Amino acid sequence: MSPELAIQFSLLIPLLGAIGIFLAGNWPNIRESITLITAAVLFLIVLSIYEGVAAGGRPEVILLEMFPGLPIKLAVEPLGMLFALIASSLWIVTSIYAIGYMRGNNEKNQTRFYICFAIAISSTIGVAFSGNLLTLFVFYEILTISTYPLVTHSGKPEALKSGRTYLGILMGTSLAFLFVAIVWTWMATGEMDFTPGGILTGKIEGPELGLLLFLYIFGIGKAAVMPVHRWLPAAMVAPTPVSALLHAVAVVKSGVFAVVKIIVYIFGVDILAGTEPGELLVYVAGFTVLTASLVALRQNNLKRRLAYSTISQLSYVVIAAAILTPISMVGAAMHIAAHAFGKITLFFAAGSIYTAAHKTEVSQLDGIGRKMPWTMVAFAIGALSMIGLPPTAGFVSKWVIVEGAIQGGQWAALGVIVLSTLLNTAYLVPIVYRAFVVAPIQSGNSDVSDEAADSKHDHHGDDHGEAPLPIVIALTITSLGTVLLFFFPETALGLAEAMMGGVR
Repeated sequence: MSPELAIQFSLLIPLLGAIGIFLAGNWPNIRESITLITAAVLFLIVLSIYEGVAAGGRPEVILLEMFPGLPIKLAVEPLGMLFALIASSLWIVTSIYAIGYMRGNNEKNQTRFYICFAIAISSTIGVAFSGNLLTLFVFYEILTISTYPLVTHSGKPEALKSGRTYLGILMGTSLAFLFVAIVWTWMATGEMDFTPGGILTGKIEGPELGLLLFLYIFGIGKAAVMPVHRWLPAAMVAPTPVSALLHAVAVVKSGVFAVVKIIVYIFGVDILAGTEPGELLVYVAGFTVLTASLVALRQNNLKRRLAYSTISQLSYVVIAAAILTPISMVGAAMHIAAHAFGKITLFFAAGSIYTAAHKTEVSQLDGIGRKMPWTMVAFAIGALSMIGLPPTAGFVSKWVIVEGAIQGGQWAALGVIVLSTLLNTAYLVPIVYRAFVVAPIQSGNSDVSDEAADSKHDHHGDDHGEAPLPIVIALTITSLGTVLLFFFPETALGLAEAMMGGVR
């Protein structure tokens, strides 16, 4: 199969899978087999493109021409290749996890769930392989719309309210800011293609350059830079596989991926280096990193704590991009991969705890590591990666970002990274400590929060073991992946370095 044909099939296969899932909706085993097969086929197709890209190839294909001179164009460059590998590989693991979670919790509308998941993955691949700003915008919007039914999956009033927040913020920012930035770019340059070195040199300068940059940053609401972050914790009402999709596989990664891609291929690092807008972006991202970490400290609900952790970790990518050194850009791309594996592990563990023990609050987790050792060891590995300690992928990405900050003389960014690392430790390590060191609370003496979801289950939650096997298998795979990325980072680092012309 030629790379051009493989690119087209990478979009088509998940959509064909969605049709198959719909037709097999009355036969759960067949439906879920189609999901797993589709995910595996997609990964193999994406993998087939990798070798050519790693060797310097940049395959592209025009799907259609929406307007004269403005095609929907797919083109694979190193950053997009890295993102597509992450999304397609983690779809397999998330599908395994979803089977255990959706069945274990007797979730309704499971066929709709798997269909929307497949469409979301197709649009994520479209974002990853976008060859110009128009294509990026189209698939970015499809991703938002296709994930809305996943956020509102339960149909409860709280879910519908959160879904309105989700859709309102993401669609509002993209139409009010991102679309305006894209049109402005096209009017100023006459082009939209992602081009090494950027397309804005000599076309937009001074204060206008800064305004355009921040239209992009706040227009890409999926990057969750404050104050356009509220959609993310609101979406925590969704089932945990959806949280994994939002936080690791697709949605937020599409956001920070788009930020890095636009800075590298539309602005160009050189045009922003040493400018006031670049400096200001460091402080905006740094504020988000620290503020979200402080908010995470105060969250008793486990998924909300992890949600604010995600907001903070996403701005690590933004602050790395804002440092504007080639090495920091490599760190930004590497952190996309490191965060994907670490954070999906943490959410998988949260869902495992809920499925087995119906516990949702940090204050409920005393001694749970003795009953769920696989789950909580995986959680500990994910936590180490978020903190940035070896032997996890988070150490590699943070090390490269720090290297870039020192090289660029960005001492404020370095201070943010150091302080936030301490905050990460403060809101993640106590969970692991509770799980393995603190004695479990005996039934009848619990001071569990009345606000915990499904708290009616708490009184019989002591008789549990591990979650269903598919859940344990999935979180074991992702935690192992987090460690393997530490020992074997060559693929991710190689693609990240190729994005910057091979610099290291």
